[in-house]
Amino acid sequence: MNVRQAEAADIEDLAGLFDAYRVFYGQTSNPQLARRFLQDRLTRADSTVFIARDDLGQAVGFTQLYPTFSSIACRRAFTLNDLYTVEVARGKGVGRALLTAARDHAAACGAAHLTLETALDNSNAQSLYTSFGFVRDTRFCTYSMNLP
Repeated sequence: MNVRQAEAADIEDLAGLFDAYRVFYGQTSNPQLARRFLQDRLTRADSTVFIARDDLGQAVGFTQLYPTFSSIACRRAFTLNDLYTVEVARGKGVGRALLTAARDHAAACGAAHLTLETALDNSNAQSLYTSFGFVRDTRFCTYSMNLP
């Protein structure tokens, strides 16, 4: 398996993975939207995307990080917003390899921390994150507001 930072040449494979990720979270499939969104992220360099490929070169997963800042630490931080592996690759270390790439990137950038969220019913992801060293927050409540 190979994990590396994604580039423009990966956009078609990434779009397929990203569309499947969105469908996993209940969205309607829209490959054109997925492609356009990721193309914008890569072109504007406002996120960092890592892609995992198996030994045959097939795209089997991705993760996407968004930069932010910690006012408390007065340092950069990252939000690991997306992590997805194709079903046939689950349990084979792809998610862990993507998390390693994300952690190493954040550390190399001098980030104070790496945060993520996952669905309450996504126990497989929760197990992976906990085994990797992420700690579930017990001090802060997270709120969100949908906007028109």
